[in-house]
Amino acid sequence: MAENNPQYRPTPRRRRGHGPGGIAPGEKPKNFRKAIGDIIKYMGPYKFGVMIVIIFAIAATVFEVVGPKVMGHATTEIAEGLMRKIAGTGGIDFDAIKHILFLTLALYAISSLCQFVQGWTMTHITQNLIFKMRKEIAEKINKMPMKYFESVPYGEVLSRITNDVDTLGNGMNQSITSIITAIATMLGVIVMMLTISPLMTMIALVTIPLSVALIAFIIKFSQKHFRTQQEYLGIINGQVEENFAGQLVIKAFNKEKDVTEEFDKANNVLYESAWKSQFIAGLMMPAMQFVGNLGYAGVAISGGILAIRGAIGIGDIQAFIQYVKNLTRPLQSIAQVMNQVQSMAAAAERVFAFLDEEEETPETETPADHTSIRGEVEFDHVRFGYDDQIVINDFSAKVKDGQKIAIVGPTGAGKTTMVKLLMRFYDVKGGSIKLDGVDIREYSREGLRDNFAMVLQDTWLFSGTIMENIRYGKLDATDEEVIAAAKAARAHHFIKTLPGGYNMVLNEDATNVSEGQRQLLTIARAILADKELLILDEATSSVDTRTEERIQKAMDNLTKGRTSFIIAHRLSTIKNADLILVMNHGDIVEQGTHEELLEKGGFYADLYNSQFEEVS
Repeated sequence: MAENNPQYRPTPRRRRGHGPGGIAPGEKPKNFRKAIGDIIKYMGPYKFGVMIVIIFAIAATVFEVVGPKVMGHATTEIAEGLMRKIAGTGGIDFDAIKHILFLTLALYAISSLCQFVQGWTMTHITQNLIFKMRKEIAEKINKMPMKYFESVPYGEVLSRITNDVDTLGNGMNQSITSIITAIATMLGVIVMMLTISPLMTMIALVTIPLSVALIAFIIKFSQKHFRTQQEYLGIINGQVEENFAGQLVIKAFNKEKDVTEEFDKANNVLYESAWKSQFIAGLMMPAMQFVGNLGYAGVAISGGILAIRGAIGIGDIQAFIQYVKNLTRPLQSIAQVMNQVQSMAAAAERVFAFLDEEEETPETETPADHTSIRGEVEFDHVRFGYDDQIVINDFSAKVKDGQKIAIVGPTGAGKTTMVKLLMRFYDVKGGSIKLDGVDIREYSREGLRDNFAMVLQDTWLFSGTIMENIRYGKLDATDEEVIAAAKAARAHHFIKTLPGGYNMVLNEDATNVSEGQRQLLTIARAILADKELLILDEATSSVDTRTEERIQKAMDNLTKGRTSFIIAHRLSTIKNADLILVMNHGDIVEQGTHEELLEKGGFYADLYNSQFEEVS
């Protein structure tokens, strides 16, 4: 069942709207106060701009709330003028009304100008902050240790850069000014109401706790339905994504009916929760209007009595009713913004947590020269482990420059780990690795890796032309050099058969070429790079036997004069290696040439013979 199956509970995707009233619960941070404090601290360089925003937001509110009272004077003047005309003592003073209307127009114009300045300034601040934050995240990624990327899903990191930063930016841009405006409006409206009539103000303020109680009551009953709606929206999104990607398997196993039933169950839960949440949220506006109408009735009755007694003018009643109407809007605005603030704080928590992650160990201040590397490598009693789990116990080996070294062994023996240590994706826990007699930790990481070309079992190609993907190994290479590298990798023939040839654009996952072809392209990239040291980690694992033989010949030419480390499971591919290091449980258990190791009849011979038996 979808609702009982944990694998169909991916993180719900955020939506911008939640139905009438916008009172869906926001995502809550773990530590709201600290998250808000971090945001304020991060905005420190822009405190002057924030002060301008606050000043102009308050000014805009002040000019706006004064408007109704000034406009009320025009209504009072008309009423009094009519009374004078009826009594025969005068008439309506249109000049006075004209001046009042122009003054009102000026107040609203100034308010609009202040809102423009406040909005422009806040947008400028938030966009600069988001630009700075994205830049810092991008720089942070390049400083992160490899263990972070091997333990955290790519999608989570991507979400920090896109969703969380966008949520944070939108929240800062809208919530700060909304909260300032709402508070200033409430205070301004109450002050203006008191200047008209304290009694009417008391009557009107009774509606505030009623409004707050109604909002709380509606939120309490709608929250659980909104949460279910968001949860099952994520479940359905996950199902659609998985089913779309797994159509081949679904059809092969005739699971279309099961998949549809599972989707229908989740969809029914989403339907039930969605209509309930939207319906209950939709009750908010009628309820608020009902309370507001009670306030209007109370104000109208008390205002009429006061007007008859001559305590206030007719225009004051009109202005007061406008103020009562404006009093409930800030409450609704704050209720809506608080959800956004919670989501903003939760997003800020994740972004700042990422920026505070542990970085790679600092580089040496005086790195060794890496421009004339020969390729002599020595592993001197290397010891390494991931956290508390030791993977490499005591690894020692000497490699002369230009040698072809094969590293073999069962899965989990530590073969790939040795390559990661050599490239300084990780640093050794004990012992040392030396390149040309210098500890690799004395080189800068950039300088060290500049001497390596690598072909991995998991191919990595980006969305772009085949020419661009191969040229990634050497960005200033000419088209002729790229084509020569493709020919050396035995990739030229299949590239020419593709539509567009070298100009064919690979899609996002490079699925418009086969897995074996992707492998050939990465090999061509390594050939083009033309580095002193070469690492091949199961580089021919995804190609057929005939293509593998052709690539092997190209590899023999490629590895001449270069120190090469070849990790292989198929031992038939490394027969001509100068030295074979046989690993098991983090140690070298045997080393020698292919013939020497077979003669010993030990661990390597058993591995080789078992593969031969499997093939036969």
